[in-house]
Amino acid sequence: MSLARSLFHRALCTAVDTRTQKLERIAEDLIALNKIERHDYVILFRHKMGLNRFGAAAQSPSSPGSSAPAAAAKEKTAFDVKLEKFEASAKLKVIKEIRSFTDLGLKEAKDLVEKTPAVVKKGVTKEEAEKIVAKLKEIGATVVLE
Repeated sequence: MSLARSLFHRALCTAVDTRTQKLERIAEDLIALNKIERHDYVILFRHKMGLNRFGAAAQSPSSPGSSAPAAAAKEKTAFDVKLEKFEASAKLKVIKEIRSFTDLGLKEAKDLVEKTPAVVKKGVTKEEAEKIVAKLKEIGATVVLE
């Protein structure tokens, strides 16, 4: 009886150790992400879990034919600000401006600007997005709302 218990205990400990190692690897990978990647990950994770910004996603029953008109009537409320291009002489100004409305550090902002075209701010209101676009255009950048 003690041999069977010993084997069961050893198998259980190995499974727990494997799960712990897997979770630690996932945690290390998440910690290694920069702020934009973490933001994208959170959105993706919430989507995969069926959650919206405020908790469980509300599923309303609707007929297949009525979904298209409802989507057309719904006005877009969240916008992404995308940096298309900028003047080479304005690169430092663009980096400074991006840092002013994001939580990015100097290196992350520089990397983001260098991989243009890139989304510099996601899910903002139309008013906030228009302010950001105006500031970036003022310093010589080409910006679009998506």
